[in-house]
Amino acid sequence: MKPVKAIIIGAGGRGGTYASYALAYPEEMEVVGVAEPREDFLKLFLKGHNIEKKYIFKTWEDVFKLKKFADAVIICTKDDMHFAPSVAALKKGYHILLEKPMAPKAAECKIMTALSKKHKKIFGLCHVLRYTNFYKTVKKIVDSGEIGEIMTIEHIEPVQHWHMDHSFVRGNWRNTKFAAPMILAKSCHDLDIIRWIMGKKCTKVASFGSLSYYRKENAPKGSTLRCTDGCAVEKECPHSAIKLYMDMKKDYWPVSMISVDLSKEGRLKALKEGPYGRCVYRCDNNVVDHQVVSMEFEGNATASFTLSGFCAGLTERRMRIMGTKGELIGDSRHINVANFNGDKKITYDTTATGWNAGSGHGGGDFGLMKDFINAVRHNNPKLLSSSIEASLDSHLIGFAAEKSRKESKTVIL
Repeated sequence: MKPVKAIIIGAGGRGGTYASYALAYPEEMEVVGVAEPREDFLKLFLKGHNIEKKYIFKTWEDVFKLKKFADAVIICTKDDMHFAPSVAALKKGYHILLEKPMAPKAAECKIMTALSKKHKKIFGLCHVLRYTNFYKTVKKIVDSGEIGEIMTIEHIEPVQHWHMDHSFVRGNWRNTKFAAPMILAKSCHDLDIIRWIMGKKCTKVASFGSLSYYRKENAPKGSTLRCTDGCAVEKECPHSAIKLYMDMKKDYWPVSMISVDLSKEGRLKALKEGPYGRCVYRCDNNVVDHQVVSMEFEGNATASFTLSGFCAGLTERRMRIMGTKGELIGDSRHINVANFNGDKKITYDTTATGWNAGSGHGGGDFGLMKDFINAVRHNNPKLLSSSIEASLDSHLIGFAAEKSRKESKTVIL
């Protein structure tokens, strides 16, 4: 079969990651177009992909002014720019792979779902965790009935403090004016996993959380607007941008995201002029730094989810599933299963190996890409692990959690 022709809309970190599948497997996928407004990121992207000049665009709108020239679009723009290009792509006849979350508003998510059904196009959301060995194994064990019927799921996402600083205090997902609430921007992965493993619809949601720490009133005495402004406490501050972006390996995320010029001079310039050099206590962030969500599902099964930006080590997601015959405990790599009779204890090591082991999210990035390519080739949405309807379900849990958190009430779904 011919390779699937794809257009990348948004050539940043995630767009570059999904596009790299074409470099690894050119017989399966070819990048034939790109839209990226930032000239430096566009130039960097084009070094790896041979794209005709007429298919290189500054804006996503320009892509859809032309006749359809590819099979699919991969949309990796900021959260508040997911809805419009998705609608335009569907109307133009493209299949879509959309970076999570779907959109910052529930109404937009519902419209996108309805349009994908109307136009009969593959619409995949980047739920990459479903494609990791760990969660695939968890799902297989649960579906086998080994631990019986699920009664309770406990799930935690510990966000390392520097990740919190980079993405949700200084970075692109810091403010709901242009990003989804953190429960969706960071954790729609987790809500999807809980909903997928539970295998039932969520009926009630209650949530608590706030922006408690990363606030101006908590700024240490002697701190400055930027870490590069002669801050008196910079050397001892665990949130120092100088420590994070000047001392860490420059070719890796998150350092690689602050500038395409990763020389010492280029990074320092980015810290002095861009958002990533700001004091974490003096940013325009408004998303929570910690949140808990309690859920009830059909049949009265329950789940709890904890998201926290105050973590140093042990930052892998952790899950505990309690059933009527036994329980499962996992740490994103190892899974321990025990039954109530005490005669069966099994430990699984799900460390990624094989063809997709080198891709991000424990092999999930390339696992997702492979399924999306196959789904497009065969025009069969069932080849994707998650349907757009299932993605909508888990997003509605997130929107309900945010409503509950803000209004201090239980939300009925």
